Amino acid sequence: MRLAERMTRIGSETAFEAAARARALEATGRSVIHLELGEPDFDTPPNVRAAAQRALDEGWTHYGAPMGLPALREAIANDASARKGFTATADRVAVVPGGKPVMFFALLALAQEGDEVVVPDPGFPIYESMARYVGATAVPYAITQENDFRVDLDELERLVTDRTRLLVINSPANPTGGVFTRDDIERVAALVLRHPDLTVLADEIYGRIVHDGEHVSIASLPGLADRTIVLDGFSKTYAMTGWRLGYALLPAPLVEPFSKLIINSVSCVSSFSQVAAVEALTGPQDALDAMVAEFRARRDLVVDGLNGIRGIECAVPAGAFYVFPRVSGTGMDGPTFADRLLAEHGVCVLSGTAFGSVGAGHIRISYAASREHLGEALDRIAQFVTG
Repeated sequence: MRLAERMTRIGSETAFEAAARARALEATGRSVIHLELGEPDFDTPPNVRAAAQRALDEGWTHYGAPMGLPALREAIANDASARKGFTATADRVAVVPGGKPVMFFALLALAQEGDEVVVPDPGFPIYESMARYVGATAVPYAITQENDFRVDLDELERLVTDRTRLLVINSPANPTGGVFTRDDIERVAALVLRHPDLTVLADEIYGRIVHDGEHVSIASLPGLADRTIVLDGFSKTYAMTGWRLGYALLPAPLVEPFSKLIINSVSCVSSFSQVAAVEALTGPQDALDAMVAEFRARRDLVVDGLNGIRGIECAVPAGAFYVFPRVSGTGMDGPTFADRLLAEHGVCVLSGTAFGSVGAGHIRISYAASREHLGEALDRIAQFVTG
């Protein structure tokens, strides 16, 4: 069977591949601690689950509007206006099955052959994969430990050209946990305003999981709401990964293109899930607050533990639920470290190269696991490194 040439340009997400290898190892009877997937280990809050059950009983089992149920679009707009610092309106909200469709639709709508898309390195691998798939050139900008896993504004200024159609920023970030400062965001905004054909894709999926500092939405700065696609959702904030619920806050010119792309691809998101999402946004937030507090405690446990192991340097992440330690001091690069750690000691982590070339000397650890499992993982990593 002859595949289309564009299939040679599409990548994957290594976390799922690593998880499959780990499960295969478990099937042989080995004990494996899973620290590879970016998925909260908490259950969806009880009030949200109850809302979904009621919605099913009430018959919310049919097609909904392609851009989302009106009640959910309104709830998203109200929540974004209250938290993100700019006025969002329901008519510019698009509800989609997870965050990835926002990335894909943005690139399909804006980028083509000859265009450039500037993406973080290390960064979520789907940014680059989808840019290549639509025929654009992905241009990486470095996110380094030496710069507190924040953007180097001088480098970014050099990389953005008249061919750049989309600039991707992610704060708090996967895989590093880095958070851009307000000054960072203001300087990025000034750069964007100097390039009239440039649009920002601001991935804010971890925006409510901040441990130090603050989350600043670039769309809150003057002139940027109409130049920014804000990506957000329910997977990380409300432990709803399996519900597949994401959304975009769009500039007006992208509302119709997104609607067409949704109709041509997924039709709509399940109606009962959207009813539950209204409850997530408007109901009690105590489960979210407790989850973020627990993540902060786990972060401190993991950072302290890793920095106590010879050859490993672990910066303190300001947000999300990942650490991105440098392991090159052990004499191994990231891929070797991750492969051997799983095979020899049953701890599944990801090589930093899963997120770009800048991560060659790093691994990513998701601390979305119990403190007991994290403590055992740290013991196994210490045994691995010290022999």
